[in-house]
Amino acid sequence: MEVEIATIGGYEEVGRQMTAVRAGDNVVIFDMGLNLSKVLIHDNVETERMHSLDLIDMGAIPDDRVMSDIEGDVQAIVPTHGHLDHIGAISKLAHRYDAPIVATPFTIELVKQEIQSEEKFGVQNDLIKMDPGESMDIGEDCELELVNVTHSIIDAINPVLHTPEGAVVYGLDKRMDHSPVIGDPIDMERFREIGREGVLCYIEDCTNAGKKGKTPSESVAREQLKDVMYSLEDYDGGIVATTFSSHIARVKSLVEFADDIGRQPVLLGRSMEKYSGTAERLDFIDFPNDLGMYGHRKSVDRTFKRIMNEGKENYLPVVTGHQGEPRAMLTRMARGETPYELDDGDKVIFSARVIPEPTNEGQRYQAETLLGMQGARIYDDIHVSGHLQTEGHYQMLDALQPENIVPAHQDMKGFSPYVDLARGQGYNVGDDLHITQNGNIIQLTE
Repeated sequence: MEVEIATIGGYEEVGRQMTAVRAGDNVVIFDMGLNLSKVLIHDNVETERMHSLDLIDMGAIPDDRVMSDIEGDVQAIVPTHGHLDHIGAISKLAHRYDAPIVATPFTIELVKQEIQSEEKFGVQNDLIKMDPGESMDIGEDCELELVNVTHSIIDAINPVLHTPEGAVVYGLDKRMDHSPVIGDPIDMERFREIGREGVLCYIEDCTNAGKKGKTPSESVAREQLKDVMYSLEDYDGGIVATTFSSHIARVKSLVEFADDIGRQPVLLGRSMEKYSGTAERLDFIDFPNDLGMYGHRKSVDRTFKRIMNEGKENYLPVVTGHQGEPRAMLTRMARGETPYELDDGDKVIFSARVIPEPTNEGQRYQAETLLGMQGARIYDDIHVSGHLQTEGHYQMLDALQPENIVPAHQDMKGFSPYVDLARGQGYNVGDDLHITQNGNIIQLTE
């Protein structure tokens, strides 16, 4: 059986992930993502109103024209998790394919919301929910399996396409967490079983391949956050926290520790309301009944007025804006555009790292500078990554023993540490280690 891989997006950057695997006449697409940095550099861009071709020209979504060179029928579109760099282009591209969108329940709900907000295209693809550990047939000879992994968002999986030639494991995105705050640990036992059964190809996220050691568990970040927040228990001024809105485990910790130090947590910002509200509605988390979530600007400003009237020392606003996004809540606060007044000595907790991309780095620097000009004290980098570091990559290669490797989720410079690691394990560039770019097709078997 012929097996080939189309590397459509995410092979020259971190973002706009999209990969297609053809096994015989059957094709499965993994991810359809957005490159947020290409959107953020433009003022007031509303992607839901834009045509896919314009977004492709901007470099914001994958250029899927290479799919015309793939002989076969798309049987499924499988997003690995709910981050926008993996689902943000579904509303623009999925309608081109007569195939269902298959994902875990939380991811499917986020995809549904993306489709509902789309104003340019009508996406009518069926939505199929599958839990980690479940499988479905792909044609007569192949099978799709979802393997549970841990990442910085709940309900993440690595999909595996089982073919007569061996398994193709799509390894984006994960960390090796054996004690997560929410959900089950990464299913390394199943990965080892798949390795013994035979892996034709492993497509791997190289984001942190150059960082030595093992990525810490989310439980480590929880303890770091606890230490910082407990140290502020006696502070009688304002404390503001920000983190990834989609990081439900981190939001859970912030909410719980706020209560421990006698403050009422409140979640502010559209994406904060969206992700936490969705997680609670689907029973992934049980927040306190009195936890406020407000996304609309008028509701947020009313909440800020209430906080100022009742005393900042009684509240912990958990807000959007950890990357310094211009329209996010924390940036508006830093510019003095909300009723919340920052005073000299007030604390701002960044439970997130800057995504290493020039647009984000510049915006975050500006936001921190503005906060500092108002006298805010910054608590930075209270975070652990959602991506494997060097030893995690080594363990995955040891478990899977793949015949071929395709590095992804980086640019050429970012691939270099992973290439060094793979070469140390006996793989050779141009032979079984495939360094590629967007728009290419890799022939694995004939």
